[in-house]
Amino acid sequence: MNREDVNTFEKLNGQLVGVYEEMTLLSKKNPNDAVNKFKLKFINKLISESNEYLSKAYKPFDDFDSFDEDDVPHNSDVVFILSQYIQCFEKLRSDNIVQEYGSWYWKVQVGDEDNVDENGMVKIRTVKPKRFKE
Repeated sequence: MNREDVNTFEKLNGQLVGVYEEMTLLSKKNPNDAVNKFKLKFINKLISESNEYLSKAYKPFDDFDSFDEDDVPHNSDVVFILSQYIQCFEKLRSDNIVQEYGSWYWKVQVGDEDNVDENGMVKIRTVKPKRFKE
């Protein structure tokens, strides 16, 4: 990973979590209601960008690329899929971070603009992995 990968990760992951939270609220009220086409367009765009970023190694489902706009999914379907993407993003993050002196950092390749520590590591702080057991 490099600094741009981390920035892309944080953008996409933040968007996924935001859409997931919104869709979860809708799903709790009306799980079987169809997602409107306006929202579905943005959800599919986010999923497409996530698929490209995650690549085959972290993509949740090999045979899922986006929702069919002609066969509009229910709110609960979208929540299910987005939760899988969030878990895969967390797996990718967990595989690319390290703990040092009680803080968590991304393991990134060094670039010309980066501040490198004494171990030759670029420090970009992040949060503890969600499934970390102390």
